[in-house]
Amino acid sequence: MKEERKKRLHDTVQGWVNYYKLADMKSLVTKLDQWTRRRMRMVTWKRWKRIRTRFYWLKKLGIDKRKAWEWANIRKGYWRTSGSHILARTLTNELFRRARYISFLDYYLSVRS
Repeated sequence: MKEERKKRLHDTVQGWVNYYKLADMKSLVTKLDQWTRRRMRMVTWKRWKRIRTRFYWLKKLGIDKRKAWEWANIRKGYWRTSGSHILARTLTNELFRRARYISFLDYYLSVRS
């Protein structure tokens, strides 16, 4: 499932960027990148369905125990939580880069140079 999602994202990014690469679309690509990262955070938060699972992963990603418990019990919706500082601190862009998720902006800049 995770690998399939990664493959579909990779194909979509390559397709979009290669189709529109002649246009100057750096600002659009940046906005798409931000939306994609937020969506990935939302999917990850949704996959951590139970409070115990969220608590475990937040602790593992470097949040202290008290804050991790507080954040794991948040009652906001998935999309709202994905835009919060909670997931921005734990599921960083660097983490996604290390997991080898492709970025619209990085791929666009590599194609344009």
